[in-house]
Amino acid sequence: MATKKSTVAKKATKTIKTIKAKAESVVETVVAALTPTPFAGKGGDSGNRSTKVGVIISNKMDKSVVVAVENLVVHGMYQKYIRRTSKFMAHCEAGDCNVGDRVIIEETRPMSKRKRWNVREIISRVS
Repeated sequence: MATKKSTVAKKATKTIKTIKAKAESVVETVVAALTPTPFAGKGGDSGNRSTKVGVIISNKMDKSVVVAVENLVVHGMYQKYIRRTSKFMAHCEAGDCNVGDRVIIEETRPMSKRKRWNVREIISRVS
């Protein structure tokens, strides 16, 4: 009986460590996304462009990528969190973005019919 408790305790501590590591990485990406950067473009825009953090799910186009952004929404009746995913087309001037990379996208002028976002920074790359 003692071995069962020890294996359960080991699994629980391992799970807690992985959850802590994931939480730390999420906090880092959120802090990076919310850090204000000055806008150096033309016009009267004073740098209040919205940003989102997401994962690239397609890079088959030339200088364009599709970014999936996840957000948690509380269910009205059951008060549970539901994971919602939105897809945004973004402009990647360098063209060095790969599927699975975590990126920060920022709002920009319309570049095409569906493309209104620009890849500002690649947070982490897929190895």
